[in-house]
Amino acid sequence: MKHILLIEDDSGIAAYICSNLEKSNYQLTHIDDGSVGLKTALSQKWDCVLLDRMLPMDVDGIDILKALRALGNTTPVIIVSALEKTDERIRCLKAGADDYLPKPFFIDELEARIEAVIRRSNHLNAPAVHTMRIGNLHIDLLTHTAYRGEEKIILNPREFKLLAYLIKNAGQTVTRSMVLENVWEYDFQPETNIIDVHISHLRQKIDEKGAPSLIRTVRGKGYSIHAPAP
Repeated sequence: MKHILLIEDDSGIAAYICSNLEKSNYQLTHIDDGSVGLKTALSQKWDCVLLDRMLPMDVDGIDILKALRALGNTTPVIIVSALEKTDERIRCLKAGADDYLPKPFFIDELEARIEAVIRRSNHLNAPAVHTMRIGNLHIDLLTHTAYRGEEKIILNPREFKLLAYLIKNAGQTVTRSMVLENVWEYDFQPETNIIDVHISHLRQKIDEKGAPSLIRTVRGKGYSIHAPAP
């Protein structure tokens, strides 16, 4: 069970987050005060901290974030904020946030982002690896090459980055906004079908003839990649 610390002064939003994440087998601890929240964040090991950007009184979200990083605390932190401007997002990311989610949001996306930052944190603490595999498809992160069995697959840099991101999150749904942020580094939704086009090209290159596609479209949410059934 993953232990999540929620520092949020809005009782309605806190209840919404806690009730929904607990259904997904997360254990939530909710603190509505900045000073107490910082002490609690430092008091034990957490899998992730959900941190409201604007808190009342003398300690707000970015103060807590800076204090955690200054003290060497590397717990994944997701800023949840009503401030949507790009410069605010950049400010929080530069201060040490692992992700930034504007309010209002869908709980499915929050959960997907929690899973993603926890996986990244676990990966950073694990022995370094430079290859990833799903089924008989494997990629080398150092040489930026991809193979299906012994056959080399020619991918352009964007296709390789997209495939690596999907494999890194294998078995999990990644939303369109997550793909845009991590593969295209966009913090907005472009008025094109850019992702669909690249997913289509990638499927044509990595899928074996007559076999189900490794990449699945999750309607209304995003995409996921799965190893073929044995």
